[in-house]
Amino acid sequence: MSAEPSPSRPALNFTHETPQDQPAIEALLDRAFGPGRFVKSSERVREFAEFAPELSFCAWAEARLLGVVRMWRVRVGETPLVFLGPLAVETDQRSAGVGGLLVERACEAADAAGEAAVLLVGDGSYFARFGFAAAPATKAKMPGPVDQRRLLVRAFRELGEGLCGTVEAR
Repeated sequence: MSAEPSPSRPALNFTHETPQDQPAIEALLDRAFGPGRFVKSSERVREFAEFAPELSFCAWAEARLLGVVRMWRVRVGETPLVFLGPLAVETDQRSAGVGGLLVERACEAADAAGEAAVLLVGDGSYFARFGFAAAPATKAKMPGPVDQRRLLVRAFRELGEGLCGTVEAR
């Protein structure tokens, strides 16, 4: 898969994450989030959730990793869904749309795989453009402290009253 280049973004090649990508991904995550990434509630989810490599993507410009998005299988109450995160983009590409393209690809893949929804912790003003909202997650609980307004959902199927319960392994 590839995307057309823009004046500020080179041509991109999107691939599913592979084990060989690990060193480049870890280095990018370290640059993007620093050591503080390991104390976030989102990291608690990644400790127990099953990784979904077929729903996770890397954005490459030739041999350079420009961004990554990862997805994890979880449930909230009785609802199975996927958790998005982390999403990281190289500093010099953050205004070039790489992050948005990664979010769109991950959500399209989750929908095509029959997932009910995607859950994430993030900035509502950024993620609203991709169909994410806080309302369906008002009764969902992360496994650690989080600003409830930053817990966002993009539903592909009817969620009834929304998500209710703690984010747990499937």
